[in-house]
Amino acid sequence: MTVTLASTVPVDVSALLLGRDGKVRSDSDLIFYNQPAGPGVEYRRDPGGHTIAIEPARIPSDVETVAITASLDGTGPSTFAAAGPVVTTVVDATGDEYASYAAHALGSENALVCLEIYRRADVWKIRAVGQGYIDGLAGLATAFGIDIDDDEDSSPPTSTSTSTSTSTSTHHSTPPNVVSTAPVSEGHLPMKSELFAPAHAEVPGSGIQKQGSKMCKVGMNGEIMARAGSMVAYQGDLHFEAKGSGGFGRAVRQALSGEGVPLMKVTGRGDLFLANAAQDVHLIDLDGSDGLTINGANVLAFDSSLSYDVKRVQGAASGGNAGFFNCVFSGRGRIAITTDGIPVVLNVDQPTFADPQAAVAWSSGLSTRVKKNDSFGLGTLMGRSTGERFTLEFVGQGFVVVQPSEQPPGGIIGGSGSGEQAGVGGALGGLLGR
Repeated sequence: MTVTLASTVPVDVSALLLGRDGKVRSDSDLIFYNQPAGPGVEYRRDPGGHTIAIEPARIPSDVETVAITASLDGTGPSTFAAAGPVVTTVVDATGDEYASYAAHALGSENALVCLEIYRRADVWKIRAVGQGYIDGLAGLATAFGIDIDDDEDSSPPTSTSTSTSTSTSTHHSTPPNVVSTAPVSEGHLPMKSELFAPAHAEVPGSGIQKQGSKMCKVGMNGEIMARAGSMVAYQGDLHFEAKGSGGFGRAVRQALSGEGVPLMKVTGRGDLFLANAAQDVHLIDLDGSDGLTINGANVLAFDSSLSYDVKRVQGAASGGNAGFFNCVFSGRGRIAITTDGIPVVLNVDQPTFADPQAAVAWSSGLSTRVKKNDSFGLGTLMGRSTGERFTLEFVGQGFVVVQPSEQPPGGIIGGSGSGEQAGVGGALGGLLGR
């Protein structure tokens, strides 16, 4: 295969052959312009960019990873935030594109590990990385175990070589999965921890993406609407503006029903990380053909291209259910929702019933009504009840998302709050005794 790296500014491209401990075996495992060939790996400088030719069958068996890196050469911008992304493309022997990845940086990074080609059970795989370093090619080399000391004094080994030896010895008592290293800072050897494994790294891409199971990352280059108080971290130049519920009519309905989404508008360029009470995060793409009805407490973020309103749930207009409102989203775009646990998605092709505090979201095209299960009599007054006094009935063609909990932040009714758990509100919430 051939890996091509393209950038709008001059960069130095290199490949590092790494063993199981994430380090080079020797200085000869750094393949770059001044040492362009190694076993199974060759660097070339073509008019179209930098290329790394890789023949996996010729790579030694004790090499588990080939890291493809790029660093600024000092003649242009000092950081990749100013230089722009490095686009890495992998093609096979026939010239067909196999994978492509644009590595971005938003801070003071001047070196990047763009991707890794790694061996797993005798099968070679490709992983996008995008890890940044602040010490250029020298920092990259040091991070992966290369001694860049230019002092040719033949004195006994210094503390640097001692540290390297200690690191090698420690590897044998370290769990096999603890092989990832933190970025090098000021020439110091990196720390080791499973925290630095790719599973915990930032996910690539723009727009709303899942970051693990309980967080979402928004690659920002414009604006996004998010639940107020849900930001847990961000990088770059972002601005936050409280938006309330949006619109006078919507605000009145939210005040009457207890339902709605306290919003903030986030604008700028960077990466935004959102979460709410460690709940599970799920992404839904709307194509404009159907809307999504959802409890406001389960909304985490959505594209500004989507519109939403607070509406009474169909079939809940009688006096006792006057507070039964929900949020309805429509248009084209992506929305991130949360659930209290891993949900089940029911395909509605027959009458379907759900607890009103467990039903999180459903297709807006479904017909709904509230069904009363318990008869109201002396037994109810004495506190005897099935605990399932009301259920929601769904009829039509669509889906219903049901979470494994009857105590969501805000419930199916009255989901107000800002990144915090709230109790069930609204008129029906009071009727249910919550």
